[in-house]
Amino acid sequence: MGTSTPPDRSRLRVLVVEDDETIGRHLETGLRGNGYAAIWIRTGVAALTEAGAGAYDAVLLDLGLPDIDGLDVARDLRGRSPDLLIVILTARTDDIDIIAGLEAGADDYLVKPFSLTVLLARLRAHLRRRVVTPAEQPPVRLDDLVIDTTARRCTLHGEEITLRPKEFELLATLARHPGAAVARETLMAEVWDENWFGPTKTLDVTMASLRRRLAQAADASGRPCRLPRIVTLRGHGYRLETDASSTA
Repeated sequence: MGTSTPPDRSRLRVLVVEDDETIGRHLETGLRGNGYAAIWIRTGVAALTEAGAGAYDAVLLDLGLPDIDGLDVARDLRGRSPDLLIVILTARTDDIDIIAGLEAGADDYLVKPFSLTVLLARLRAHLRRRVVTPAEQPPVRLDDLVIDTTARRCTLHGEEITLRPKEFELLATLARHPGAAVARETLMAEVWDENWFGPTKTLDVTMASLRRRLAQAADASGRPCRLPRIVTLRGHGYRLETDASSTA
């Protein structure tokens, strides 16, 4: 481990997984100086052990770890903690590597080198969204799909579809405007943060994953399903079409 001082559990808890001593120490010191309870460790094995031993709000995860590929660590963490915020830190700049990280379960990514200011802004944006408690609303039925925002459940013919937090929020946002075009900027503001800045590749990857999960659920149901269709509007955003909205 980079340090032996345990994090202060009264504050937002951040686990830094980074094998580079300069970067790791800088992140731990910077996060603690800005009010986070941060702890820095250097390996994937230690990350999984530490994450299992304590409840963390966020993990900053380097992909180039000395023992386990960071993608495998991300998948393991996501499998254990569906609501954990995972931000990948990577020197890999190719789109395929970034997309792989997001599909492994990360919520966001930062390409090295990056400033502490940018990292702190991203953390605030993500964590601010996670503490918002929406007002109780009745479930929304779209064809055979039911979206319950109060219970944060999505069901098809009564069977629950497992969605990651951002996938659910993205579907719920589109479901509030069935048949209407929703701009990319609106989706970023409502699902991520109104003050979001930086790349929006996370939206595209999350949307692709959402479509895939809905299709898999329909296939697994073993019965005819009427699912709303997520239509891409080039240069604008997306539209959620149901049988009713597409024939209106």
